[in-house]
Amino acid sequence: MKDSEQPRLSVASLTDADYRQMVGGLIDHAIILLDPDGNIVSWNAGARQLSGYDDADVLGRHFSVLYPQETLSRGLPDEELAQAGKQGRFVDEGWRLRKDGTRFWANIVITRLPGANGATRGYSKIIRDHSDRRKHEDALRASEERFRLLVEGVKDYAIFMLDPGGHVISWNLGAEKNKGYKAHEIIGQHFSKFYPPDVAARGWPAEELANALREGRFEDEGWRVRKDGTRFWASVVITAIYDAAGQHKGFAKVTRDLTERRRIITLEDEGRRMTTFLAMLGHELRNPLAPISNALELLKREETGSLVLNRTRGIIDRQLRQMTRLIDDLLDVGRITSGRIHLEAKPVRLREVVVEGVEAMRPGMAQKSQLLELQVDGADPWVTGDRARLIQVIGNLVHNASKFTPDGGRIAIRLGANAADAAEAEISVKDNGPGIPRKDLERIFELFVQGENELARTRGGLGLGLSLVQQLTQLHGGYVSVFSTGRTGEGSEFVVRLPVAPTPDMPVPPERGEGEKLVLVVDDNRDAAETLALLLEVLGYSCSVEHDGFAAIEAVKAKRPDVVLLDIGLPGMTGHEVAKRLRADLIDPPALIAITGYGQPSDRDTSFEAGFFAHLTKPVDIDRLGSMLDQIYAART
Repeated sequence: MKDSEQPRLSVASLTDADYRQMVGGLIDHAIILLDPDGNIVSWNAGARQLSGYDDADVLGRHFSVLYPQETLSRGLPDEELAQAGKQGRFVDEGWRLRKDGTRFWANIVITRLPGANGATRGYSKIIRDHSDRRKHEDALRASEERFRLLVEGVKDYAIFMLDPGGHVISWNLGAEKNKGYKAHEIIGQHFSKFYPPDVAARGWPAEELANALREGRFEDEGWRVRKDGTRFWASVVITAIYDAAGQHKGFAKVTRDLTERRRIITLEDEGRRMTTFLAMLGHELRNPLAPISNALELLKREETGSLVLNRTRGIIDRQLRQMTRLIDDLLDVGRITSGRIHLEAKPVRLREVVVEGVEAMRPGMAQKSQLLELQVDGADPWVTGDRARLIQVIGNLVHNASKFTPDGGRIAIRLGANAADAAEAEISVKDNGPGIPRKDLERIFELFVQGENELARTRGGLGLGLSLVQQLTQLHGGYVSVFSTGRTGEGSEFVVRLPVAPTPDMPVPPERGEGEKLVLVVDDNRDAAETLALLLEVLGYSCSVEHDGFAAIEAVKAKRPDVVLLDIGLPGMTGHEVAKRLRADLIDPPALIAITGYGQPSDRDTSFEAGFFAHLTKPVDIDRLGSMLDQIYAART
């Protein structure tokens, strides 16, 4: 028989057996037939597979066998049958129980089966296992809940939603903290409420939304207003939000209070400007100090019996030193705070540092008849560092002690090893002045801080010396401590500790050369040039003077000086340009020493790159200059 001749199954030809076979073979749906009391009359393979029960285990038993205990205690099975009997159909979802005690999330439909006379013949119950869907929905709800808790719990960021018109529709804890509004106070309000009146009046809030809608997001910084009327500097990001169908639903707005960061940036900018100002101020102040210092050195070499002249000369000397110290301190603070200070790393003999640092302070101490006790003979430690800066540390400590110690007082300076750590050298500066109040000890090393007693206010200064001591000591790998009872007469003690270094081989000092010593001084400040030349002539050098770069080049070619003391800030041609021209034009150019008011590390680096032998800042230390000249002439012999 052909396939076309096979008998076809029709609705009319279906029998009860066919329906039973169809229902019984379903495994994705549990289909159960209940009698009017809820007892299981029959069920299919899907029910057996889903529940784990065999026919013998469950047929004839009440369908409540599939329900967890908590639903049984609420009478849920009977309530479901009652609802199905009354309404004809009952639909629900909930936890159901397998034979092994495990649970599954069931979607159920109970349908009333009426008889011929309208009475209830029983119920059909169809169950589907939706555990996977439930698990996915639970995970989604948990994710949404975590996200909600995350957003609502963030305190540093104001995160809230706006409807398409710009009205607030959600509000997190960060928004409440940053803006001061409770959720019930602000939800429904337009977000322009957060803007200063002048900003809101020119339509900027609406412009922000328009930009976010056009570009997808908008970012800005500006002033915003809290509930109490105070302002804060805000970083704002507005993002346009769309649903899955691409319909615009509103905006997400994230605001962060950057007032403190803006304040810090402003302070840093002010600090950079102040550092630049201090550098320029130091340069301008050093220029007039240079001829004053040179003139003073000339006066010191003049023999005179005039008491007035001698006393006046001493006053000028002390005040010049004080002015130079203040300028140096200002510039050093600027360099350290900006991280531009340059330290040499060479072997340094601490005994020489202490002696030299103290010697610079002796005139001021003698003026106050102060007794100095210097104990350095018993120790000879070496450290690695910058000799000039370490001398500055000692000088600042001794100057501070002298300033606060009364006339006739005592200052003791001791150099030795740290008793607790032999790898550290220790320098102690102790006085018998009024001491430091306990409340000031913790802040004594801060910038611009001085003691609050009357003595501190009358001694002047800028409150920079001790801060420089601490910072320079730390840059050398050491630390400084202060001790004081705060009782008058018991004074204070500052202790500097530095890591010791191996003792180096001692170099042989250079000898002064013989013959004529011709030095060319080049400076557009005529007083500075003339006084420096006079000073050098007193020291035994033959000098000539020029006041601009072009004249200097011609003078070098004509006179062939051994050394040129060259100012950097010359008119027409800078000192660096002069140096480069001389190196290019001459086979054996003279030694060049930069004399300038600029003393930043970058200035020195530029001078050395241009071919200078040394870089000196005004006012010039004559002894240091003399040593350099000796070194140059010794090398030429």
